[in-house]
Amino acid sequence: MSRYTIDPLQFDKLNTYSVHDRHSKVSVDDFAGPVHPAMTVSQLINCLPTQLMGIDFPEFISRTALAHQQQHPIILGMGAHVIKVGLNPILISLMEQGIISAIALNGAGIIHDTEIAMVGRTSEEVADVLGEGAFGAARETGEHLNTAINRGAAQGIGIGEAVGKMLCEQNFPHNKHSLLAAAYKLKVPVTVHVAMGTDIIHIHPSVDGGSIGSAGHHDFRLFCSLISHLQGGVYLNVGSAVLLPEVFLKALTVVRNLGHQVTQFTTANFDFIRHYRPATNVVHRPNLEGGKGFNFTGHHELMLPLFAAALLDEIDKSQ
Repeated sequence: MSRYTIDPLQFDKLNTYSVHDRHSKVSVDDFAGPVHPAMTVSQLINCLPTQLMGIDFPEFISRTALAHQQQHPIILGMGAHVIKVGLNPILISLMEQGIISAIALNGAGIIHDTEIAMVGRTSEEVADVLGEGAFGAARETGEHLNTAINRGAAQGIGIGEAVGKMLCEQNFPHNKHSLLAAAYKLKVPVTVHVAMGTDIIHIHPSVDGGSIGSAGHHDFRLFCSLISHLQGGVYLNVGSAVLLPEVFLKALTVVRNLGHQVTQFTTANFDFIRHYRPATNVVHRPNLEGGKGFNFTGHHELMLPLFAAALLDEIDKSQ
């Protein structure tokens, strides 16, 4: 016998309705199509379920292809992790085909890209060397990059151009895998946005803070100029959780303040977890005046090859 004095509620008089009359958010009409061997990328995209990212990803591909066809800029802002997971060849191919029109990097990007060019490998095991104070002390990395930045500042050019120029002049054995060397040869602008003290080259004897500031500010102004032409174009933020979303938002307010019409464009954030600033400063706030933003969660080493292949297919279909 129950010790409670309250009786359980009876459901026999509950009002019901027919499932046939109810609105439902999911229908078999929205289901994925079956996959089969030897599918093309376009066929795979077309058989995605029309739910959530199955809607957003094809729409973003379509918007990006249209921007390219109409000769609007497609600007890639990216963190260094994209380089470290081996995606440079895909991005270089998109630059060579005239699809990526500019790249923005953080300071770590030039470090990993330069080490790839020099020795074909990068990314030390921090835990193995931090205890003895040797983390980031690779001599050649600091000397080549700081010398390039110092010379660039003296020549009145930005960090991105200065490093690309240095890599090409040195003709390192793995330059074909370098984003900055390829961009310099192709005359694709690369801007580098540095937070002082975040990068290993800032602790080297060859560092000059004034040069970093001068060449870095040149790159920010160049980035603002690129963003001033973004109307109708696309901006991708890939793997930068804080720095580049902040830089993008500041550049956008600068160009609007100066009277440039930059309201109708597409943005997308790609990362393996969702962060506040990319969602706010890249996906949502910039598109309050028009345009559309997208947020895609997944590993770069899977998502970017899929994006590139789907985009190339979409461009090829419409030609």
